[in-house]
Amino acid sequence: MATTFDSLATFPRQTRATVAAIDWERLAVPEARRLRELGFDEGVGIEVLHRSRFGSGPIACRIGRMTVALRRTVAAAISVSHG
Repeated sequence: MATTFDSLATFPRQTRATVAAIDWERLAVPEARRLRELGFDEGVGIEVLHRSRFGSGPIACRIGRMTVALRRTVAAAISVSHG
């Protein structure tokens, strides 16, 4: 089965994935710094736990043992792989 890549913003809930790439240029400097501080980097395991019912609301995801909420615009800059 081939590996597929999706944006974290559209990735289904309750499914584990691996961060394939982060478009650092698409993020504001404080956002990029905060993601790095939280441990977001290529190769890290991630799971979408919950997403807002509203299209532009935040996304809750688990990285390691931490649960973090990301703006959808930030999540859109993160590509994940699965399969």
